[in-house]
Amino acid sequence: MKAQIKSYFNRYVDFNDEEIDAIYSKLEEKTFQKKEFLLKENMICRHNYFILKGIVRLFYIDSKGHEKITLFAIDNWWVTNMESFIKETPSTQYLQAVEDITVLSLSKTTLETLYIEHPKLERLFRIIAENMLIANLRKSDLFLQMKSKERYTFFVEHLSAFAQRVPQYMIASYLEITPEYLSELRRNRH
Repeated sequence: MKAQIKSYFNRYVDFNDEEIDAIYSKLEEKTFQKKEFLLKENMICRHNYFILKGIVRLFYIDSKGHEKITLFAIDNWWVTNMESFIKETPSTQYLQAVEDITVLSLSKTTLETLYIEHPKLERLFRIIAENMLIANLRKSDLFLQMKSKERYTFFVEHLSAFAQRVPQYMIASYLEITPEYLSELRRNRH
């Protein structure tokens, strides 16, 4: 696991073994079972999670009681409810394990201390935040420019291995289409 975090960190910023050891010692390994919540609505998000293995979804429940998935996070991704984590305000969303997961957990207090002790870490998280922002903007652009069928085709062609690990109703929610329409698209594709 330490090798996994080192490899991830060094993709963006060079950390030596001593720095990795010091940072890693502050991370807490946790496991969650499929469907278990890491965060629920109205809770304050106190942790940022590095996913060692598994898939997590971030979603909210709309005024009609439907789940709306805004993000999937997979192996080697950080996931949190950013607004709740940074502002220490109640979350409007849920974080839930899609499958059994193993994560490294980092509290906000610990992260702030690590930023002071290891300034490179702050740079790393800035780069991660920038990449997340770019990914969100790309998703928004794609969703605005593409029809439902095109979004589905793009999703399956670019994320086929991932698509097979996630239930179809979740993919439908993420793509902002009904499960019935997703089934129709899948039938017509084969």
